[in-house]
Amino acid sequence: MILSMKPPYDITPRILKLITSISEKLGEVNANYLSKQSPQLRKQNKIRTIHSSLKIEGNTLTEEQITALIENKRVIGPQKDVKEVINAIEIYENLKKFNPLSEKSFLKAHQNLMNNLIEDAGKYRKQGVGIVKGSKVEHLAPPFGNVPYLMKDLFLYLSDSEELELIKSCVFHYEMEFIHPFLDGNGRMGRLWQTLILMQKYPLFEYLPFETLISKDQEKYYNALSECDKVGKSTKFIEYMLSVIDLSISELLIFNNRTLKEKERLEYFISLNNFCANSGVSVHCILFTPVSSIFCKSSLNFLSGFSIISHPSRFSKTGFIPSTLEYLYGIESLFSGSVL
Repeated sequence: MILSMKPPYDITPRILKLITSISEKLGEVNANYLSKQSPQLRKQNKIRTIHSSLKIEGNTLTEEQITALIENKRVIGPQKDVKEVINAIEIYENLKKFNPLSEKSFLKAHQNLMNNLIEDAGKYRKQGVGIVKGSKVEHLAPPFGNVPYLMKDLFLYLSDSEELELIKSCVFHYEMEFIHPFLDGNGRMGRLWQTLILMQKYPLFEYLPFETLISKDQEKYYNALSECDKVGKSTKFIEYMLSVIDLSISELLIFNNRTLKEKERLEYFISLNNFCANSGVSVHCILFTPVSSIFCKSSLNFLSGFSIISHPSRFSKTGFIPSTLEYLYGIESLFSGSVL
């Protein structure tokens, strides 16, 4: 059995408080069915993620230009910036193809992300690198000869099932930035891989653009990295990233804390009805009062149009479970303006 050395960090009261807060908010997200967002919202969040992550690295394209590229439209801008966005679009449209626990997958992602941008895309660096601010060396990365061993060790740490994903993702992000395994693209790979690690347990993170908050105050991001370099622990970076995640989920809940549109409500209950039918589950199914009293022009108050029950004995008292066809017929009639 190969043992890896656990990266150094402390579990502080602030980290515990943030994990508790994030966990509570994730529960609220699930309770409000927000983890499965609409295609339009997913598209908007993907654009925000790409824009913010690349903006941190100096890319000048706007969200509107990124939208145009996603829609295969022509965009005028620096060739390098356009290529960075095109590569990122390919990555973020195929996130589920990458395995966050696989070093091979990690290298493949970098190859795709940096394709035609650097010579050794998808390969660890073969020279020493450092981060310079002005005339001062801010960070001197480990010797290039150590990189393969350090990264292998880091992926062994990722496979530790005892560690919380919220912690592991932050630790990996910091340690990867510290190792600086590539000549270029380290920052965007750190943020991308944190997203993939979190997606393992929380699908919501596929569409949660926490990079937007980082890009709004990049100084805090770099200060957290720098502070950890000085003390040799990732504690401060964990605190920082957890606070960013916590705020991102809060913003999502605020945005979605509104009355669902009739069509959104119907789409959700259709999917739940199909789930009940396919799984044979009879509890927690959706029961409607007669369709004619729900789908009518005079009343589109769907809160009074359905009820959720948890016991089969109440079926006859509440109404009936419509078939998928009855469901679809009702929806089609509603949105075509006819009355059942």
